[in-house]
Amino acid sequence: MQSPIESQQARVLLQLRDLILKGVFGPGERLAEIPLAERLQTSRTPVRLALGTLEYEGLIEPCVSGGYQMRGYTAKDVVDAIRSRGVLEGFAARTLAEQGASRSLLRALQDCLDEGDKAVRKPQMELDDYAAYADMNARLHTLILEGCGNASIGRLMERLNSLPFAAPSAMLPMQSSIAEGTYWMQLAHQQHHSLVQAIERGQGTRAQALGEEHVEIACRNLEYALDRPEQAAKLLPAIRLVTDASRKLG
Repeated sequence: MQSPIESQQARVLLQLRDLILKGVFGPGERLAEIPLAERLQTSRTPVRLALGTLEYEGLIEPCVSGGYQMRGYTAKDVVDAIRSRGVLEGFAARTLAEQGASRSLLRALQDCLDEGDKAVRKPQMELDDYAAYADMNARLHTLILEGCGNASIGRLMERLNSLPFAAPSAMLPMQSSIAEGTYWMQLAHQQHHSLVQAIERGQGTRAQALGEEHVEIACRNLEYALDRPEQAAKLLPAIRLVTDASRKLG
């Protein structure tokens, strides 16, 4: 369960990701703490922490003059990173299922599922629900990666998480921008339930397939924007949608 301070930090991070996805900041635009804090009506501390996270996720980069600026990237960059994460997470889930998860790990995973249920089981999710879900989602994925005991997977995942939108919760704000957002969150969390069940039952092949399929929701969100140029202009102007190749997600 998040403390009030952690909850505020999660909301600010979610709001900044959402602003980036909606194209409020263009490639190369400078992002400074004070204007952002004023815009979000919060203090500088959660903004500073959120900017550090966004840099780690590859969405922004340091400016020579100080502070941060938006990065530029292609749709193919995003999809390649997301699907690569799916391969790694699928392998981690399979390894964990086959070697057997401890009772303490299974309890921790179940706690994540319970928190996710509270966030998604409602007619329409609000900002705080997305923030709670994002926190739960990151913890659940981390538990599986660390639980598999393969340090190489962890190192590779750290490198992937520094690419735009590759981190487990990086694409969630886009889902809050479309009418079907709550439905997609519910579907994604149902996949979490199935994944944990496969791990608990020792079903390695099923766990791997579920891990790889899970990231397709993020890819479908990107595809939604690419197939609808008028929506893409509102949702993803930070991504350079300029070639036919970047529209082919398969």
